[in-house]
Order: sequence, then C-alpha cells, then structure tokens
Amino acid sequence: MARVTLYTRDGCPHCARTREAILGTGDRLVEVNLSHEPQAMTEFLKLTGGRRVVPVVVRGGRIEVAPDGGTEF
Repeated sequence: MARVTLYTRDGCPHCARTREAILGTGDRLVEVNLSHEPQAMTEFLKLTGGRRVVPVVVRGGRIEVAPDGGTEF
C-alpha cells in the first residue's frame, strides 16, 4: 500500500472523484483540504509551480496536477 497525499478544496467535484478512485486502490490516503487548512497553501503552490487548481495528487514522489480535470480557485 502506497501513501498518497491529495490536495482538495470544498465543493470540487473533481476532488471527490479523485478521492474515491484513490480509496478504491487500497492506498493510504492523506487528504489536505485547503479550505480548512490554509496553512498548507505554501507547500501546495510549490508543488503546482504556482498554479491554483485542485485536485493535486502526490504519490511516490510524483506530482499530478488535476489529472482528470480540475477546479481553479
């Protein structure tokens, strides 16, 4: 089982679909909801190169920004 970090925001349908897909793999999900954890924004912006779009998936050192569509904020 891999550890997967998922950055999300409230009201993002792409985030909900990505969360369900990750949970379906059996991987260990660590969700960082930027709506509730604004202090995580600095790290989030480093991962995305300044892009403000969710979801962002970090798995095994690989960063996927809005892999199946995203919501900008």
